[in-house]
Amino acid sequence: MTVTLKAEWSAQSGIILAWPHPDSDWRNNLDAAEQVYCELTRHITRFEKLLIIYQDTEHLSHIRQRLTRQSIPWQAIKWCQAASNDSWARDFGPITVFDNGQPILLDFTFNGWGNKYPAELDDRITRHLHDQGCLDDIPIHSMDFVLEGGAIDCDGDGSLLTTRHCLLAPSRNPSLDQDGIEAFLSATLGIDRILWLEHGELNGDDTDSHVDMLARFCSRDTITFSHCDDPGDYHYSPLQAMQRELEQLRRKDGSPYRLVPLTLPQAKYNDAGQRLPASYANFLIINGAVLVPIYADPAADSLALQRLQSCFPGHEIIAINCLPLIQQYGSLHCVSMQLPEGVL
Repeated sequence: MTVTLKAEWSAQSGIILAWPHPDSDWRNNLDAAEQVYCELTRHITRFEKLLIIYQDTEHLSHIRQRLTRQSIPWQAIKWCQAASNDSWARDFGPITVFDNGQPILLDFTFNGWGNKYPAELDDRITRHLHDQGCLDDIPIHSMDFVLEGGAIDCDGDGSLLTTRHCLLAPSRNPSLDQDGIEAFLSATLGIDRILWLEHGELNGDDTDSHVDMLARFCSRDTITFSHCDDPGDYHYSPLQAMQRELEQLRRKDGSPYRLVPLTLPQAKYNDAGQRLPASYANFLIINGAVLVPIYADPAADSLALQRLQSCFPGHEIIAINCLPLIQQYGSLHCVSMQLPEGVL
């Protein structure tokens, strides 16, 4: 058996979104959140298939009416019903690996980021989608291991980037130490080395430092990362320490990575005065495009878009206003999960 985990920039068959609904944490800014989902739908469907999870028939009708009002075609969308606690598809959606070229869906346990939030419905979604035939007849394996998709990033060549603060959190897999987690992920995902980050955090992030808010592979030789150059900012010390760690990482051939900084936007706060985790590293790679979160900071937004264009010269760079999403402490990558080619 030869298991492989492909990079996000590999060819995809589609993207999963779980549409926000009133019985979730979005209830107080639902309209604004839905507008972000409309924009995601508009752009994703230009490039590939889209699978949207809805609550019930009333919710489905509402979504279709909203898309129609904005002249967004929905007829080609794949619609799947599943009750959900929330809409962070990155963390409860399937992680796809390939065994001798054939896709397998891995349904890891989702426990609400270390039992912080209710998650019993979200934890059942992947199996529910599979049982309905929404994921065709791809084999599915349920894993007795807590893992969120946002906690890992892969270069498609056996290297996995993650953070100690998340994967070693006692609220996830307390019976396993670092060696045990490395052995499990190596066997399950087919990776042959884990690049652990000790430092790096964003104020307001409640995931225990998911790596997709901090540092991402753009290719096998390039890593982009959240950066802070203001010594007066809370993030300066942890992100500078993370940058030094990234500078020490080496590719398999011993050469350093090309590092591309994504400077944080000006601080964003919610109505209660809490700082929100606005990160440009939370972009989504799709077929032919990269969807990039922006945060109403023209200078920082523009710089992030330019730098990501340099990382993905063959892709269209598309900006998506994600201020509404970070009100719930996540962003664009967090609400989406890609399905590699061969799944849909």
